[in-house]
Amino acid sequence: QLQLVESGGGLVQPGGTLTLSCAASGFTLNYYHIGWFRQAPGKEREGVTCISSSGGSTAYADSVKGRFTISRDQGKNTVYLQMDSLKPEDTAVYYCNANTIVPVTPQKYRELEVWGQGTLVTVSS
Repeated sequence: QLQLVESGGGLVQPGGTLTLSCAASGFTLNYYHIGWFRQAPGKEREGVTCISSSGGSTAYADSVKGRFTISRDQGKNTVYLQMDSLKPEDTAVYYCNANTIVPVTPQKYRELEVWGQGTLVTVSS
C-alpha cells in the first residue's frame, strides 16, 4: 500500500519556525515529484511549493517565497518543508502529494498520485 505520512505540525508563535516531514512507505519517492499543499479553514486547498523528482527544481507560491524551503532526502525516503518567519495566515492543514507518470501501454501513460493525511499548523500568540 502506498502511503505518505506527514508530521511536525503544531502550535507556533508568529515569527517562529517549524519543519514538516513527509515520509513514504510502500514505495520510493525517487521517481516522484513532490508538492506541499495547505488548506486553511473555510478556504480551498492551495499549492505551497514543489520539488522535482531529482531535487534539481523547486517552485514556491509568492506568499511563502523566501520563508519556506522544500528539500528531499532520497536515503530517508522523506521530503521536508522548513517554514521560517511564520505568520498567522500560514495557519492551515498541510498536505504532501507525490505524483508521477506510469505506463499503461507503450503508447499510453497515466498519472499516479498519493496524498498524505495532513498535519495541522497553527500560528498564534
